[in-house]
Amino acid sequence: MPLQILLSVAGLVLLTFAADHLVLGSSRLATRMRISPVVVGVVVIGLGTSAPEFLVSALAAARGDTGIAVGNIVGSNILNLTLILGIAALITPFAVDSTVVRREVPLAVGSVLVFAVLAYAGLSPLTALLLAVCAAAALFVLVRWARGGGNQELTAEVAEFETEGGAVVVAPAKQAPTWFEPVRTVLGLAGVLGGAQLLVANASAIAEELGVPQIIIGFTLVALGTSLPELVTTIQAQRRGETDLVVGNLFGSNLFNSLAGGAFIGFAAGMDNVARASAVLLTAMMFTALLAWALLRRGLRLTRGDGAVLLSVYALTLPLLLTY
Repeated sequence: MPLQILLSVAGLVLLTFAADHLVLGSSRLATRMRISPVVVGVVVIGLGTSAPEFLVSALAAARGDTGIAVGNIVGSNILNLTLILGIAALITPFAVDSTVVRREVPLAVGSVLVFAVLAYAGLSPLTALLLAVCAAAALFVLVRWARGGGNQELTAEVAEFETEGGAVVVAPAKQAPTWFEPVRTVLGLAGVLGGAQLLVANASAIAEELGVPQIIIGFTLVALGTSLPELVTTIQAQRRGETDLVVGNLFGSNLFNSLAGGAFIGFAAGMDNVARASAVLLTAMMFTALLAWALLRRGLRLTRGDGAVLLSVYALTLPLLLTY
C-alpha cells in the first residue's frame, strides 16, 4: 500500500509537469507554423490543459476501470467550479466580461448537461460518437466566436502564455532553438501518458485493496490530481489580473472534459463494458455548473462570499460518496 500511494503521487507530479510542457510546446510549435492565435488559444491550449483528464479516463476505461474513468470526469467538473473557482474568488474578488458569461459559459454548462444525460444512460461507442460530434461542433463555435469578436485580447494572452511558460514551466529567457519545441511536445505527451498509466494502475490497486468503489477514488484522488494544472493556471492568472482567463479556463475545461473526455471513455470502454455514473453525483455536477453560472450572471463578478459558497458546496458533495 505505501508503495502504491507513493507511485500514485509520482504519477500525479509527472502528469502535472508533463501536461504543461505538452501544452507549451504544442502552442509554440503551432505559432511557429503560423497557425492563427485564435486556433492556438481555443484548440491547442484549451484541449491541451484537459489532456490529463482525457488520458487518465481513457486509460482507466480501457483497463476496465470505468468507475475511475467516469469519477475522474465528474469529480474534475465539480472541482473546477467549486474548489478552484472558489479559491480564485477568495484570493481576489473579480469581475467577468459579459460576453463570456453570455456565450462561452452557457455553452460549457450545456456540455456538462449533455454529458450527465449520456453518462447516466451509459457511455459506449455509440454515445461516444455523439459526444465527439458535439465536441467538434463546440470547437467550431468557439473558434468562430473568437474570430468574429476580434482576437487582439486572445492574441495577447497566447503571447503571454508562451513567453512566461504556462502554468508550471518557467520559460527560458531567450528563444529556444527550432528543434526544441517538437522534442518538448513529444516528451510532454510521453510524460502525460506515463503519468496517467502510473496514476490509474496504482489508484485502481489502492481501491481494490481498501475495498473502496473505484468511482470514489476517481472522484477524489484522481480528479484532484488531474485538476492540478487548472488550479495552478487559475492562481497564476489571478495574480496577473486575467480574470476572463480564469473563468474561461475553468468552464472551458469542463466543456472539453464533458464532450471530448466523455467520448474518450465511451470509445475506450467498448460495448461490453459500458461506463455509468449515479444520478446523485451527476445531479451534483449539474447543480454546481448551474450555480457557478448563476453567481456570475447575478452581477458579472464573484465576491469572497461567493467563493465561500462554492467551497461549501464542494464540501457538501463529498458525503454523497457515502451512498456507494
